[in-house]
Amino acid sequence: MSDAPAADPVAAIRRFSRFYTRRIGLLHERYLGTSLSLPEGRLVWELADRGTAAPGRLAAELGLDAGYLSRLVKGLEERGLIARRPDPGDARSSLLSLTAAGQAAFATIDGQSRAEVAGLVAGLSPDDRDRLVAALGTAERLLGGAPAPFLLRPPRPGDIGHVVSRHGALYAAEYGFDATFEALVAEIAAGFIRDFDPDREGCWIAEQGGAVMGSAFLVQQDADTAKIRLVYVEPSARGAGIGAALVEACIAFARARGYRRVTLWTQSILVAARRLYARAGFRLVEATPGHAFGQDLVSEVWGLDLGHGSVMAAQPLPG
Repeated sequence: MSDAPAADPVAAIRRFSRFYTRRIGLLHERYLGTSLSLPEGRLVWELADRGTAAPGRLAAELGLDAGYLSRLVKGLEERGLIARRPDPGDARSSLLSLTAAGQAAFATIDGQSRAEVAGLVAGLSPDDRDRLVAALGTAERLLGGAPAPFLLRPPRPGDIGHVVSRHGALYAAEYGFDATFEALVAEIAAGFIRDFDPDREGCWIAEQGGAVMGSAFLVQQDADTAKIRLVYVEPSARGAGIGAALVEACIAFARARGYRRVTLWTQSILVAARRLYARAGFRLVEATPGHAFGQDLVSEVWGLDLGHGSVMAAQPLPG
Protein backbone atom coordinates (compact mmCIF):
# COMPACT_ATOMS: atom_id res chain seq x y z
CA MET A 1 0.00 0.00 0.00
CA SER A 2 1.26 3.49 -0.83
CA ASP A 3 1.69 6.08 1.91
CA ALA A 4 1.60 8.94 -0.61
CA PRO A 5 -0.94 11.65 0.30
CA ALA A 6 -4.18 11.69 -1.67
CA ALA A 7 -4.37 14.18 -4.52
CA ASP A 8 -6.15 17.43 -3.69
CA PRO A 9 -9.04 17.75 -6.19
CA VAL A 10 -9.70 21.38 -5.23
CA ALA A 11 -6.15 22.43 -6.03
CA ALA A 12 -6.11 20.41 -9.23
CA ILE A 13 -9.36 21.91 -10.53
CA ARG A 14 -8.29 25.45 -9.65
CA ARG A 15 -4.92 24.92 -11.35
CA PHE A 16 -6.57 23.64 -14.52
CA SER A 17 -9.10 26.49 -14.47
CA ARG A 18 -6.32 29.09 -14.30
CA PHE A 19 -4.42 27.34 -17.11
CA TYR A 20 -7.45 27.01 -19.37
CA THR A 21 -8.78 30.55 -18.92
CA ARG A 22 -5.38 31.86 -19.99
CA ARG A 23 -5.11 29.35 -22.84
CA ILE A 24 -8.42 30.29 -24.50
CA GLY A 25 -8.26 34.00 -23.78
CA LEU A 26 -11.11 34.38 -21.30
CA LEU A 27 -9.16 37.14 -19.53
CA HIS A 28 -9.34 39.35 -22.61
CA GLU A 29 -11.74 42.30 -22.46
CA ARG A 30 -13.59 41.24 -25.61
CA TYR A 31 -14.90 37.81 -26.51
CA LEU A 32 -13.02 36.05 -29.34
CA GLY A 33 -11.94 39.35 -30.84
CA THR A 34 -15.51 40.65 -31.28
CA SER A 35 -17.18 43.71 -29.77
CA LEU A 36 -18.99 41.46 -27.28
CA SER A 37 -18.04 40.98 -23.66
CA LEU A 38 -17.78 37.41 -22.37
CA PRO A 39 -21.26 37.51 -20.72
CA GLU A 40 -22.77 39.02 -23.87
CA GLY A 41 -21.14 36.34 -25.99
CA ARG A 42 -22.50 33.62 -23.71
CA LEU A 43 -25.99 35.07 -23.99
CA VAL A 44 -25.76 35.11 -27.79
CA TRP A 45 -24.59 31.47 -27.67
CA GLU A 46 -27.53 30.45 -25.50
CA LEU A 47 -30.12 32.12 -27.72
CA ALA A 48 -28.56 30.62 -30.85
CA ASP A 49 -28.80 27.19 -29.23
CA ARG A 50 -32.33 27.59 -27.84
CA GLY A 51 -33.98 29.66 -30.56
CA THR A 52 -36.14 31.53 -28.04
CA ALA A 53 -36.01 31.84 -24.27
CA ALA A 54 -37.73 33.72 -21.47
CA PRO A 55 -35.43 36.06 -19.50
CA GLY A 56 -36.41 34.51 -16.17
CA ARG A 57 -35.49 31.02 -17.29
CA LEU A 58 -32.21 32.23 -18.77
CA ALA A 59 -31.28 33.97 -15.52
CA ALA A 60 -32.06 30.86 -13.48
CA GLU A 61 -30.25 28.39 -15.74
CA LEU A 62 -27.18 30.59 -16.22
CA GLY A 63 -27.01 31.50 -12.53
CA LEU A 64 -27.21 35.24 -13.29
CA ASP A 65 -28.87 37.98 -11.27
CA ALA A 66 -32.11 38.98 -13.02
CA GLY A 67 -31.19 42.67 -12.96
CA TYR A 68 -27.74 41.97 -14.47
CA LEU A 69 -29.28 39.83 -17.20
CA SER A 70 -31.80 42.58 -17.93
CA ARG A 71 -28.95 45.05 -18.47
CA LEU A 72 -27.16 42.61 -20.80
CA VAL A 73 -30.33 42.09 -22.83
CA LYS A 74 -31.00 45.82 -23.05
CA GLY A 75 -27.50 46.49 -24.38
CA LEU A 76 -27.80 43.77 -27.01
CA GLU A 77 -31.26 45.01 -27.98
CA GLU A 78 -29.90 48.52 -28.49
CA ARG A 79 -27.23 47.10 -30.81
CA GLY A 80 -29.84 45.22 -32.82
CA LEU A 81 -28.66 41.72 -31.87
CA ILE A 82 -31.64 40.60 -29.76
CA ALA A 83 -35.39 40.99 -30.36
CA ARG A 84 -38.12 40.72 -27.75
CA ARG A 85 -41.75 39.68 -28.26
CA PRO A 86 -44.64 38.85 -25.91
CA ASP A 87 -44.73 35.32 -24.50
CA PRO A 88 -48.07 33.81 -25.62
CA GLY A 89 -47.95 31.41 -22.67
CA ASP A 90 -47.31 34.06 -20.00
CA ALA A 91 -48.61 37.61 -20.31
CA ARG A 92 -46.16 38.75 -17.62
CA SER A 93 -43.12 37.60 -19.57
CA SER A 94 -41.47 37.97 -22.95
CA LEU A 95 -39.44 35.80 -25.29
CA LEU A 96 -35.95 36.68 -26.50
CA SER A 97 -34.42 35.62 -29.81
CA LEU A 98 -31.56 36.64 -32.05
CA THR A 99 -32.11 39.03 -34.92
CA ALA A 100 -30.44 38.51 -38.30
CA ALA A 101 -27.57 40.64 -37.02
CA GLY A 102 -27.46 38.51 -33.87
CA GLN A 103 -27.28 35.34 -35.96
CA ALA A 104 -24.41 36.86 -37.93
CA ALA A 105 -22.62 37.71 -34.67
CA PHE A 106 -23.09 34.14 -33.51
CA ALA A 107 -21.69 32.77 -36.78
CA THR A 108 -18.59 34.90 -36.24
CA ILE A 109 -17.93 33.79 -32.67
CA ASP A 110 -18.81 30.18 -33.48
CA GLY A 111 -16.31 30.12 -36.34
CA GLN A 112 -13.64 31.86 -34.29
CA SER A 113 -14.17 29.49 -31.37
CA ARG A 114 -13.90 26.44 -33.61
CA ALA A 115 -10.70 27.78 -35.15
CA GLU A 116 -9.11 28.48 -31.75
CA VAL A 117 -9.98 25.06 -30.34
CA ALA A 118 -8.80 23.37 -33.52
CA GLY A 119 -5.50 25.19 -33.04
CA LEU A 120 -5.27 23.93 -29.46
CA VAL A 121 -5.46 20.28 -30.52
CA ALA A 122 -3.69 20.54 -33.88
CA GLY A 123 -0.39 19.32 -32.46
CA LEU A 124 -1.87 16.28 -30.70
CA SER A 125 -1.67 12.77 -32.09
CA PRO A 126 -4.98 10.98 -32.83
CA ASP A 127 -4.52 8.88 -29.68
CA ASP A 128 -3.92 11.97 -27.55
CA ARG A 129 -6.99 13.65 -29.02
CA ASP A 130 -9.07 10.61 -28.07
CA ARG A 131 -7.61 10.70 -24.55
CA LEU A 132 -8.43 14.40 -24.26
CA VAL A 133 -12.04 13.91 -25.40
CA ALA A 134 -12.46 11.01 -22.97
CA ALA A 135 -10.98 13.01 -20.08
CA LEU A 136 -13.23 16.00 -20.77
CA GLY A 137 -16.30 13.76 -20.94
CA THR A 138 -15.33 12.12 -17.66
CA ALA A 139 -14.84 15.49 -15.97
CA GLU A 140 -18.21 16.77 -17.19
CA ARG A 141 -20.01 13.62 -16.10
CA LEU A 142 -18.39 13.48 -12.65
CA LEU A 143 -19.11 17.15 -11.99
CA GLY A 144 -22.80 16.76 -12.70
CA GLY A 145 -23.12 17.54 -16.38
CA ALA A 146 -25.80 15.99 -18.54
CA PRO A 147 -24.86 12.45 -19.62
CA ALA A 148 -23.36 12.36 -23.08
CA PRO A 149 -25.04 10.09 -25.63
CA PHE A 150 -23.43 6.68 -25.94
CA LEU A 151 -22.75 4.42 -28.88
CA LEU A 152 -22.00 0.72 -29.33
CA ARG A 153 -19.10 -0.08 -31.62
CA PRO A 154 -16.78 -2.97 -32.50
CA PRO A 155 -13.59 -3.28 -30.44
CA ARG A 156 -10.44 -1.41 -31.38
CA PRO A 157 -6.87 -2.42 -30.53
CA GLY A 158 -6.46 -2.18 -26.76
CA ASP A 159 -10.17 -2.34 -25.96
CA ILE A 160 -10.27 -5.99 -24.94
CA GLY A 161 -7.28 -5.57 -22.64
CA HIS A 162 -9.08 -2.59 -21.13
CA VAL A 163 -12.19 -4.73 -20.57
CA VAL A 164 -10.11 -7.31 -18.68
CA SER A 165 -8.53 -4.61 -16.52
CA ARG A 166 -11.84 -2.97 -15.65
CA HIS A 167 -13.48 -6.29 -14.79
CA GLY A 168 -10.67 -7.07 -12.39
CA ALA A 169 -10.75 -3.64 -10.75
CA LEU A 170 -14.54 -3.27 -10.50
CA TYR A 171 -15.33 -6.76 -9.22
CA ALA A 172 -12.59 -6.48 -6.62
CA ALA A 173 -13.88 -3.10 -5.43
CA GLU A 174 -17.60 -3.93 -5.50
CA TYR A 175 -17.71 -7.62 -4.57
CA GLY A 176 -14.32 -8.46 -3.09
CA PHE A 177 -13.37 -10.88 -5.88
CA ASP A 178 -9.72 -11.92 -5.83
CA ALA A 179 -7.21 -12.11 -8.68
CA THR A 180 -8.50 -15.47 -9.90
CA PHE A 181 -11.52 -13.66 -11.32
CA GLU A 182 -9.35 -11.36 -13.42
CA ALA A 183 -7.39 -14.42 -14.55
CA LEU A 184 -10.63 -16.06 -15.73
CA VAL A 185 -11.69 -12.90 -17.57
CA ALA A 186 -8.29 -12.76 -19.26
CA GLU A 187 -8.66 -16.39 -20.38
CA ILE A 188 -12.13 -15.71 -21.80
CA ALA A 189 -10.90 -12.61 -23.63
CA ALA A 190 -7.85 -14.41 -25.01
CA GLY A 191 -10.02 -17.27 -26.25
CA PHE A 192 -12.38 -14.82 -27.93
CA ILE A 193 -9.51 -13.18 -29.83
CA ARG A 194 -7.84 -16.47 -30.72
CA ASP A 195 -10.94 -18.34 -31.92
CA PHE A 196 -13.10 -15.45 -33.12
CA ASP A 197 -15.68 -16.36 -35.79
CA PRO A 198 -17.16 -13.11 -37.15
CA ASP A 199 -20.15 -14.94 -38.65
CA ARG A 200 -21.18 -16.40 -35.31
CA GLU A 201 -19.66 -14.17 -32.63
CA GLY A 202 -19.47 -10.49 -31.73
CA CYS A 203 -18.19 -7.92 -29.28
CA TRP A 204 -19.75 -4.56 -28.49
CA ILE A 205 -17.92 -1.72 -26.78
CA ALA A 206 -20.04 1.02 -25.20
CA GLU A 207 -18.44 4.43 -25.69
CA GLN A 208 -19.63 7.65 -24.04
CA GLY A 209 -17.85 10.97 -24.29
CA GLY A 210 -14.91 9.26 -25.97
CA ALA A 211 -14.39 6.81 -23.08
CA VAL A 212 -15.08 3.08 -22.86
CA MET A 213 -18.06 2.64 -20.53
CA GLY A 214 -18.90 -1.03 -20.91
CA SER A 215 -18.79 -4.17 -23.00
CA ALA A 216 -20.59 -7.36 -23.97
CA PHE A 217 -19.38 -10.41 -25.88
CA LEU A 218 -21.41 -13.10 -27.65
CA VAL A 219 -19.71 -16.44 -28.37
CA GLN A 220 -20.85 -19.71 -29.87
CA GLN A 221 -21.49 -22.41 -27.27
CA ASP A 222 -22.80 -24.93 -29.82
CA ALA A 223 -24.59 -24.86 -33.17
CA ASP A 224 -27.89 -23.78 -31.60
CA THR A 225 -26.72 -21.87 -28.51
CA ALA A 226 -24.94 -18.53 -28.11
CA LYS A 227 -23.48 -17.37 -24.80
CA ILE A 228 -23.24 -13.80 -23.52
CA ARG A 229 -20.00 -13.06 -21.69
CA LEU A 230 -18.10 -10.19 -20.06
CA VAL A 231 -20.98 -7.74 -19.66
CA TYR A 232 -20.08 -4.74 -17.54
CA VAL A 233 -20.95 -1.02 -17.25
CA GLU A 234 -18.81 1.58 -15.53
CA PRO A 235 -20.37 2.83 -12.27
CA SER A 236 -20.45 6.43 -13.51
CA ALA A 237 -22.45 5.40 -16.59
CA ARG A 238 -25.04 3.19 -14.93
CA GLY A 239 -28.67 4.18 -15.29
CA ALA A 240 -28.22 5.52 -18.83
CA GLY A 241 -29.47 2.37 -20.57
CA ILE A 242 -26.03 1.13 -21.61
CA GLY A 243 -26.40 -2.31 -20.03
CA ALA A 244 -29.78 -2.90 -21.67
CA ALA A 245 -28.43 -1.78 -25.05
CA LEU A 246 -25.46 -4.15 -24.78
CA VAL A 247 -27.66 -7.15 -23.92
CA GLU A 248 -30.15 -6.29 -26.67
CA ALA A 249 -27.28 -6.05 -29.19
CA CYS A 250 -26.21 -9.59 -28.24
CA ILE A 251 -29.78 -10.93 -28.53
CA ALA A 252 -30.37 -9.25 -31.90
CA PHE A 253 -27.10 -10.65 -33.26
CA ALA A 254 -27.91 -14.16 -32.02
CA ARG A 255 -31.38 -14.04 -33.54
CA ALA A 256 -30.03 -12.79 -36.88
CA ARG A 257 -27.48 -15.64 -36.96
CA GLY A 258 -30.15 -18.28 -36.41
CA TYR A 259 -29.31 -19.35 -32.87
CA ARG A 260 -32.17 -21.08 -31.04
CA ARG A 261 -31.23 -19.88 -27.56
CA VAL A 262 -28.92 -17.58 -25.65
CA THR A 263 -27.41 -18.40 -22.26
CA LEU A 264 -25.28 -16.52 -19.78
CA TRP A 265 -23.46 -17.23 -16.53
CA THR A 266 -23.62 -14.89 -13.56
CA GLN A 267 -23.67 -14.81 -9.75
CA SER A 268 -26.64 -14.31 -7.45
CA ILE A 269 -24.99 -11.29 -5.77
CA LEU A 270 -25.05 -9.33 -9.05
CA VAL A 271 -28.52 -8.01 -8.30
CA ALA A 272 -28.67 -5.19 -10.86
CA ALA A 273 -27.37 -7.47 -13.63
CA ARG A 274 -29.96 -10.13 -12.80
CA ARG A 275 -32.75 -7.56 -13.04
CA LEU A 276 -31.38 -6.48 -16.41
CA TYR A 277 -31.38 -10.05 -17.71
CA ALA A 278 -34.89 -10.69 -16.41
CA ARG A 279 -36.19 -7.55 -18.19
CA ALA A 280 -34.60 -8.79 -21.42
CA GLY A 281 -36.57 -12.04 -21.14
CA PHE A 282 -33.96 -14.36 -19.62
CA ARG A 283 -35.03 -16.90 -17.00
CA LEU A 284 -33.00 -18.60 -14.32
CA VAL A 285 -32.20 -22.17 -15.41
CA GLU A 286 -29.73 -23.41 -12.80
CA ALA A 287 -28.29 -22.23 -9.47
CA THR A 288 -25.26 -23.87 -7.84
CA PRO A 289 -23.72 -22.83 -4.48
CA GLY A 290 -19.93 -22.92 -4.30
CA HIS A 291 -16.73 -21.08 -3.49
CA ALA A 292 -14.96 -19.05 -6.18
CA PHE A 293 -12.90 -15.89 -6.53
CA GLY A 294 -12.32 -15.85 -2.77
CA GLN A 295 -16.05 -15.73 -1.98
CA ASP A 296 -18.94 -18.04 -1.14
CA LEU A 297 -21.22 -17.58 -4.14
CA VAL A 298 -24.28 -18.97 -5.86
CA SER A 299 -23.39 -19.45 -9.52
CA GLU A 300 -26.31 -19.10 -11.94
CA VAL A 301 -27.08 -20.02 -15.54
CA TRP A 302 -29.78 -17.99 -17.27
CA GLY A 303 -31.37 -18.73 -20.63
CA LEU A 304 -33.47 -17.09 -23.31
CA ASP A 305 -35.49 -19.01 -25.92
CA LEU A 306 -35.31 -17.16 -29.24
CA GLY A 307 -38.53 -18.73 -30.53
CA HIS A 308 -37.12 -21.25 -33.01
CA GLY A 309 -38.72 -24.24 -31.34
CA SER A 310 -36.39 -24.53 -28.33
CA VAL A 311 -37.73 -24.56 -24.77
CA MET A 312 -35.52 -23.82 -21.77
CA ALA A 313 -36.70 -25.05 -18.38
CA ALA A 314 -36.78 -22.12 -15.99
CA GLN A 315 -36.64 -21.99 -12.20
CA PRO A 316 -38.46 -19.31 -10.15
CA LEU A 317 -36.35 -16.20 -9.77
CA PRO A 318 -35.13 -16.17 -6.14
CA GLY A 319 -35.04 -13.11 -3.97
